[in-house]
Amino acid sequence: MSSARRSLLTATAAGTLLGALWFVPSANATQADGSREATSVTSATQVTQQARALSEAAQEAASDTADGTELADTGSFDTTPYVVAGTLFLGVGAGFVVYSVRRERLGF
Repeated sequence: MSSARRSLLTATAAGTLLGALWFVPSANATQADGSREATSVTSATQVTQQARALSEAAQEAASDTADGTELADTGSFDTTPYVVAGTLFLGVGAGFVVYSVRRERLGF
């Protein structure tokens, strides 16, 4: 396979991956109870409600830190799977680099 074709395939794969990642939804915070109000209010009232909600959220966050919990505290601090997977992926990536260098030196 020629080097121009290899570059084209790499660019196509990268473009496809970026295109697929474009459609991954973002994580947006929602209220704990999941309820939403479906009312039409004026912008001034809406700003007041948002300020009140932020104040309540700040008070709730302060009460959370008082008992020792933090934001998104699940109680699980086991990071072993992440460390193992990260090390595995790092090893595989390093293997690909070594393989590519050896293949280039041999003239394939």
